[in-house]
Amino acid sequence: MTDEKITIEDFMKLDLRIGKVMNVEEVEESRKLLKVEVDIGSEIRTIFAGIKKSYSPADLAGKNVIVIANLKPREMKFGTSDGMMLATSDNDDIIIIRPDREVTPGSKVS
Repeated sequence: MTDEKITIEDFMKLDLRIGKVMNVEEVEESRKLLKVEVDIGSEIRTIFAGIKKSYSPADLAGKNVIVIANLKPREMKFGTSDGMMLATSDNDDIIIIRPDREVTPGSKVS
């Protein structure tokens, strides 16, 4: 945890959206990455997520996740990652943060 505090204005800069996982593929050349296609309401985004050790493609298909939708795209060896899914870790296990019930893709998280 950091001691640095942010303002509500800083937090409001984040565009957090509900996304529905449409497709997931293993990135064969990577030990950590999954290629995740997420519907965020207005478009389908591709996100490369370092969650392979904790999730298989079948674990995520059709699930709702929370996505940072206004993160600058990142060029990677395997393609462009256009967002980030929120996750945490517990004893080296990665856990994706998800709503507890079905939510419309693109819904704003506040």
